[in-house]
Amino acid sequence: MSYFARRGTVFVAAVAVVALLVGLLFDLASSDDETTERMSPVGEVNGSDTTAANTEGTDASSPAPTAPAGSTTTTAAPFVARTDVLVDPESFGRPYSTDVPGVLTFRGNPTRSYYGSGPVPRSQPQVLWQYPGKGNPMCGESSEYGNVRIWCGTGWTGQPAVFERDGRTWVVFGAYDWKVHFVDAATGLDIIPPFETGDLAKGNVTVDPDGFPLVYVGSRDNYLRVIAFDGSEPRELWKINGRTDDRKHNDDWDAAPLVLNDHLLEGGENSWFYGIKLNRGYAADGTVTVDPALTFRVPGWDQQLIDDLGSKDPNRVSLEASVAVSGDTAWLNSSGGLVQGWDISSLRTGQGDVQRTFRFWTGDDSDATIVPDDEGFLFVGAEVDRNNSRAQATGQLLKLDPRNPDDPVVWSIDVNNGEGSGTWAAPIVLDDVVIWNTKPGKVYGVDRTTGEILWKLSVAAPVLSSPSVVDGVLIQADGNGTVHAYDVSSPRTAPTELWSVTLDANIESTPVVWEGRIYVGTRAGYVYCLGTPG
Repeated sequence: MSYFARRGTVFVAAVAVVALLVGLLFDLASSDDETTERMSPVGEVNGSDTTAANTEGTDASSPAPTAPAGSTTTTAAPFVARTDVLVDPESFGRPYSTDVPGVLTFRGNPTRSYYGSGPVPRSQPQVLWQYPGKGNPMCGESSEYGNVRIWCGTGWTGQPAVFERDGRTWVVFGAYDWKVHFVDAATGLDIIPPFETGDLAKGNVTVDPDGFPLVYVGSRDNYLRVIAFDGSEPRELWKINGRTDDRKHNDDWDAAPLVLNDHLLEGGENSWFYGIKLNRGYAADGTVTVDPALTFRVPGWDQQLIDDLGSKDPNRVSLEASVAVSGDTAWLNSSGGLVQGWDISSLRTGQGDVQRTFRFWTGDDSDATIVPDDEGFLFVGAEVDRNNSRAQATGQLLKLDPRNPDDPVVWSIDVNNGEGSGTWAAPIVLDDVVIWNTKPGKVYGVDRTTGEILWKLSVAAPVLSSPSVVDGVLIQADGNGTVHAYDVSSPRTAPTELWSVTLDANIESTPVVWEGRIYVGTRAGYVYCLGTPG
């Protein structure tokens, strides 16, 4: 129904026919406008064509969300997600939750395609705060393959979660000081004391999208945890040990979990993919509770993968990339190069078991998180590590069509410059352009349909950090400790740099943007807030 029909007035009989004709004309015009809106170029806020929020995990009667600050407003009807799937593919680029405003998980939502809200500074921002205070870096001792050393700051999986709660903005992240931190975005000070783990808290955090005061995070101490933050101190409610007898490689938890329909979804470095019914609730005293039960556990490998890897470290098949979900399918990427799609509709219907529906082998370590777009395609990245013949033939930046399982490669780009090249990053789909970076420090703009490279820029340093785009501004951090901002308001055109800020050390973590402020950790031991004062 058009604007005029919604706001119509009862007219006297003498003008009823005229009013009906005028209303019909306006209705047709409005309908054309809404069609144009849906098909117009992607909005600048987060790569979606509107700014309304996704409603996964929420009641269909939830109030329509408001657009984030600095977004492009539209007159289109609020987005209402389908309820016949776990994640509406059309929610691509939209926020995870209508209940909790913010960037709640790595890349913001189940399709890993929401980056935050503006307005993003288009001129040089300042460091508004540093956490912890100078001279007190977040560092901890840990062993890797038997070598003990000091680790500092946040690593490749260290994107903070930033969200609104109780009238303040929270910044939550795990760090290499063996702690999960809960920081006030306005001041850079602790809201509640940190939660202490038993080793590096290096996993990407996820905040509950349904309003429960819960954070889900993994650690190098073998545990994936559910932590409550509803009191003066954080509380561990539950944990699961990744050190299983049937693990394939390791026992860490790097990936960012998802919560859908009261289920926790997470892949571990032990190469098992878990679905856990949380049974969230509240006790009589008002404190939050969970009563988790395992729903499924399926492998991140198969015998064919082990056979194909041969002598190339066949047990290194960890699930370090974060799970992505679109429709009723969970998408996994592994360090053995195995891309899998699992039908998890049973979490919604209560009927049947999870079933694998798609398999593809990239050939090489593929820890980059898959991005499933709103058209049903997958964007899959691979590193150059084993550098076997399969990897050399397949490429490192791939677009796959899982509806064509026998020959799913739509296009691929070979960025193999020897060991240590390829990508660790999740890409951005912006209009008809895919923005993707590689470890050697190249950022590519690629035609979404054809795979043609439209432009390429260099940040002159290695890159592990995934990019973010808000307000037509590309935020890219690098190994020199520099956060770059580029104008991508015309994404098919080579970007121009708007500004850069150099911090204290290598930035592996992905920056997150919320209400125009940029939050990012470095390997020197600190998390920073960048923005314009006031």
